[in-house]
Amino acid sequence: MLRQYELVERVLEYDPDADAALLNRAYVYTVQKHGSQKRASGDPYFSHPVEVAGLMTDLKLDQATIMTALLHDTVEDTLATIEDIELNFGSEVARLVDGVTKLSKIEQMPENERAAENLRKFLLAMSEDLRVLLVKLADRLHNMRTLHFIKNPEKRHRIARETMDIYAPLAERVGMYEYMREMQLLAFEQLEPEAYATINARLEQIRSTEGGQVDAIALKIKQALAESGLDVEVWGREKHPYSIWKKMAERHVSFEQVTDIMAFRVLTRDTDDCYRALGVLHQTWKMVPGRFKDFISTPKTNGYRSLHTTLIHAGSMRVEVQIRTREMHRTNEFGLAAHWAYKQEDRPDGEVGWLRDLIEIVDASHDAEELLEHTKLAVYQNRIFAFTPKGALFQLPKGSTAVDFAFAVHTDLGAQTVGAKINGRHMPLRTPLNNGDVVEIIKGSHAQPQLSWLGFVVTGKARAAIRRAVRLKERGEIAEIGTKLFEEIVERLPAKVGKKAISAALERLELDHKEDLMFAIGSAKLTDREVMEALVPGSTSDLPAPPEQGRAISIKGLTAGMGFSLADCCHPVPGDRIVGLRRKGQGVEVHAIDCLELANGEDVDWVDLSWGERSHGAVGRLHVVLYNRPGTLAEMAGVFAKSNANVMNLELTQRDDPFHTYEVDLEVQDLAHLTRIVSSLRASDSVAQADRV
Repeated sequence: MLRQYELVERVLEYDPDADAALLNRAYVYTVQKHGSQKRASGDPYFSHPVEVAGLMTDLKLDQATIMTALLHDTVEDTLATIEDIELNFGSEVARLVDGVTKLSKIEQMPENERAAENLRKFLLAMSEDLRVLLVKLADRLHNMRTLHFIKNPEKRHRIARETMDIYAPLAERVGMYEYMREMQLLAFEQLEPEAYATINARLEQIRSTEGGQVDAIALKIKQALAESGLDVEVWGREKHPYSIWKKMAERHVSFEQVTDIMAFRVLTRDTDDCYRALGVLHQTWKMVPGRFKDFISTPKTNGYRSLHTTLIHAGSMRVEVQIRTREMHRTNEFGLAAHWAYKQEDRPDGEVGWLRDLIEIVDASHDAEELLEHTKLAVYQNRIFAFTPKGALFQLPKGSTAVDFAFAVHTDLGAQTVGAKINGRHMPLRTPLNNGDVVEIIKGSHAQPQLSWLGFVVTGKARAAIRRAVRLKERGEIAEIGTKLFEEIVERLPAKVGKKAISAALERLELDHKEDLMFAIGSAKLTDREVMEALVPGSTSDLPAPPEQGRAISIKGLTAGMGFSLADCCHPVPGDRIVGLRRKGQGVEVHAIDCLELANGEDVDWVDLSWGERSHGAVGRLHVVLYNRPGTLAEMAGVFAKSNANVMNLELTQRDDPFHTYEVDLEVQDLAHLTRIVSSLRASDSVAQADRV
């Protein structure tokens, strides 16, 4: 553990103007506050924030960040408050500490919600100041280094999974590859212990049988470049076990089939020397086609710049070579932290453009599960490059489509997309993009995101925006139904209803806006009686009780004693406009007036019909599309139960991941009852589509 004077001296080495007294106070404060607390390793707890601060000095960060690292656990784990931090160390440090601190209630949340809320909190905080993320990543890295001391295997597994899914990808997105690699390696050891041990054993075997081979190849590369007059540094290493395991999984190959387990770095003086070195290497050894990448002319979103190529050495051995300048190397290993501008307005905008997308995803995500899904999609996928017709470059995950591209350019453009040209040709919106494609988006002023797009988009930003738009559209449709039902309710009231009565009703029902009331009515969250009582208190006292559910059908227009049946093709219910078809020797078949069967030209007698005054109780048929995930069928059944509708028949008609389609026959009171059920289904997050057949 770093001693107090050692930590201060480290900061003063690269920042002579730092306030040594303030740094000393922060060190003493964290030691005093954490007191006798112990870590799982048995070390004093304050050793953790001190080590995190040490990691920040390795990145040569400013004193506010160092102090934040020292104090980042005091609010969560001691009696200190943010107000105490601000009083002792100023508002800037207090703001940063608050950004890093987890809310205590998060620890009591279910696993997914806990991870998501934690992620949501510091995504929003780091949008204000990226140093919050830098401290958070260092905090997680040090915790991973001591993870093996935690005795509970489930807790170790949870922390390792969270690190692999969220923190390592975030480290990659800000270009902190050293942090990313170490996090992945430590998490891999916990998540796949057998694979980790096996690959390590194989690497050890290679070292013992082919000892010194890495150094020998590095020397040959350096000699070849020196003979061409290039002053370079060269070193090699074996890829770490997680990198090898990932390659085995992606390519479905065995360890023996992974040929490029060695990687070499070449550091040059300037960019011109990078390209010269590449030419020399390609002339000296054969290169593997399709494995060359130029991240200097087209840097990654996180600012990563390098040339990548794979060479065939000694006849069959593949070796990966990365060529970059020394300045690029510093940036590549530690990303935005390597050239952090202390004033936010001085920070290059392109470096954190992806961060705005993440914040947009936070705003658009409906719940914790969605947030985690969208964020993983946004930060943890291999990239391709695509261009607008004017040459603007956008990086997207592999498998992205024109719709993903449109949302990457701008959310409004994605929402208005109606078509796309890829390399000048009209192509379907679901067409996957390739590296270097030029994409022109065709938009329509009245277009809206389509639910079907969720079947092929891959970016978190696109999925979040589409789901949000579909929810808003469905909410609008339900509110429109609610408005019509509201008008019918108002007509039955003994008094005229004005704005004052509606405002009072909203207050009684604890709703904020009139639109919320219409949505509650349309989705059957409020009964007619509840709405009437809220609008005019006491107005329902003289009303008869609601009729018991049951079938009591009478049809006007039939000759006395004439039999009838309700048609299976359209399932008419009381409230529908109806007509009868009379065939010889049969009773009358009752159809809804808009039934498609009526247009088949059959030569039968038509009978003008209407429902009897007290008709209620008939079977309506619904077409319902559910998301294919646990609990959705139960939620649909819950909607039916709450609506007092009896399920007569349920049939799964189509499986089309991620959707399941059902036809449901329901015993309902009348058309209004059936309409409310459809509205309630459309309001459910488990239901992608609901329509009456």
